[in-house]
Amino acid sequence: MVRRRIRKLSTQILLAQVLILTVSMAVGFALFAQTARNNLDSDFQARAAGIAQTFAGMPTIRQCMAEPGIGCSVMIQDLASSTAARTGAAYVVVIDLNRVRHSHPNPALIGKKVSEPLVASDGKVHTGTDSGATGVNANARVPLYGPSGALVGEVSVGIRESSVSGELLNELPSYAAWFILVLAIGTLASFGLASILKRRTFGLELDEIARLLQEREATLHGIREGVIAVDPAGRISVVNDEAQQLLRLPAEASGRRLEDVLAPGLLRDLLTGTTAVTDEIVVTDDYCLVINRMPVTLGGRAHGAVVTLRDRTDVEGLASELAGERSLTESMRAQQHEFTNRIHGIAGLLELGRPGEALQYVNEIRGTTADLDQTLRTHIAAPQIVGLMLGKAAEANERGIELVILPDTDLGEAPDRVQALTTILGNLIDNAFDALAGVPAPRRVEVSVVETPESLTVRVTDNGPGVAAAEIPQIFSNGYTTKRGTLERHSGLGLSLVNNTVTKLGGTVTVSDGGPGASVSGGPGASFTVTLPRAPASASALVPDPTR
Repeated sequence: MVRRRIRKLSTQILLAQVLILTVSMAVGFALFAQTARNNLDSDFQARAAGIAQTFAGMPTIRQCMAEPGIGCSVMIQDLASSTAARTGAAYVVVIDLNRVRHSHPNPALIGKKVSEPLVASDGKVHTGTDSGATGVNANARVPLYGPSGALVGEVSVGIRESSVSGELLNELPSYAAWFILVLAIGTLASFGLASILKRRTFGLELDEIARLLQEREATLHGIREGVIAVDPAGRISVVNDEAQQLLRLPAEASGRRLEDVLAPGLLRDLLTGTTAVTDEIVVTDDYCLVINRMPVTLGGRAHGAVVTLRDRTDVEGLASELAGERSLTESMRAQQHEFTNRIHGIAGLLELGRPGEALQYVNEIRGTTADLDQTLRTHIAAPQIVGLMLGKAAEANERGIELVILPDTDLGEAPDRVQALTTILGNLIDNAFDALAGVPAPRRVEVSVVETPESLTVRVTDNGPGVAAAEIPQIFSNGYTTKRGTLERHSGLGLSLVNNTVTKLGGTVTVSDGGPGASVSGGPGASFTVTLPRAPASASALVPDPTR
C-alpha cells in the first residue's frame, strides 16, 4: 500500500519538495550558525580589545610599567585578576618590552617570558583566537604606553571560547524556530503545487502519462488517416505525417495557427470553425478528403479540437469508373427492354397478317433510334466514351431530355487521358441534366468532343436557365450548389471535381453567363467549355489518373 501511494505523482512531488526544502534549510541553518559563530567571535574579540585598552589606560599600570617600584608586581597582578573577574575575561596578561609577564592567571608563569614576539609593538590593536595555557580564547592585544608616551609593553586579554559557544546556543533556538516555520510554509506550498499539477494532468500518474505518450506517438504515425489537434487559440499542437501530406503543410506547422498554413477556402473554414463537422467532403488540388472535426471539452473547459482527414480519392476514382460501367449496363438494359417491346410489336403485326405495317414500323425504328447509335459510331471511336454516352442517352430518355451529339465531334479510339475525359464529360452532362429539372419542354443538351493534335476540347450546352454572372466565380468552389431537393445529392462536388481535374492537367474551363443565345439551340442556357492540352507522346503512358 505504501509502495503504491509513493508512486502517486502528487506524493512524489510533495516528498521531493519537502526533501529539497529540508536539505536546503539544514544547509542554510548550518551556514547561518557558522556565520553567527564568526560574528560572535568578532564581538568577543572586540570586547576583549575594549577590556585591554581600558586596562592599558590605567595610570597606575602605566607608571609601574614605566618605572617599576616596590609593590608594583603585586599591584599589577591584583588589578589584572580583579579586572578579569569583573569583566568575565579568562585572563589579563601584562608583558613588558623584554616579553616578560607581569601578570597571569597562573602565578607560576609571572616573571617568565612569552614565546611569541610582541605584536602590539607597532602601536596597533591585534585581535584573533589564542590557544594558550588557559585553552582557546578570543584574544586582543593592545600597546601599553608609559606616562611619557613611550611604549613600555602590551596588554593581552582573552575571553574563553566556551562563553562564545554558550552565547551562540542561547541564540540558536530562536533562529531554529524561524527556520522550522519557513520549512512548514514551504511544505504547505509544495502540497498545493502538487495538487495543482495533479489537476493539470487530469489525475494521471507519471507512468500513465509516459504510456499515453508512447501510445499516442505509435497511433499518430501508424494510422493512415490524417490527425490534427489544435489548442483553444487555434494553434496546431499535434499533427501526424499523413495530415502533413494530405494538406501539404510545412514541416514547421506545429505551433502555428491553421490560418497561417492553409489557403483561404472551404477547407480552412471547416478546420478553423467552432462547431463539430461530420463526414464533410472537400476536394483539394490533389485529394478528395472526408473531414471530421470534434471539439474537445475536459472538466467543463474547452481544450481545442481534434480533426481527422480521410483520403477517399481512390474511392472516388473507383466510383467514377463504376458509374461509367453502371451507365453502360443501364443503357443495355433500357435498350434490351425497348428491343423486346419492339419485337413484340413486330411479331403482333405479323400474326395479324399485316406485313406491310410491320415493314413500315421497322423502317420507322431504323430511322429514329438508330440515329444516336450511328452518330456515336461515326464520331466517337473510344469504347469507354461510347459506353458513357449510351448510358447518358438512356438517362436523358427517361428524364425527357434530348441528348444531341454535335456534328463537329471527333474522338479517336484511344484518346489522351481517357479517365480524366470520362470524369469531365460525365459530371458536365449530369450538371446539365440537373439544370433542366423543372424546365418545360423541349429540353435539350448538346455535347461536343473534339480531339486535335494539340488539344482536347469538350463543350456541354443546355437550354436551361443558365448561370447568373454573379455565381460564375463560385460555381467551381467545393460544396457550392444551386440545386435543391433531390437534386442536391451532388452536393456541389461535380463542378469542383471538373475544375480540379482540369487545373491539374494544365487545362482551362470556361462557362457562359446565361445571357440570351448562350446555348447552341438559341435558348438562354449555360455552356461549359473545357480545353485540355495533349500530353507529350513519350509521357502519355505515365500520366496518372487525375481523379485519384
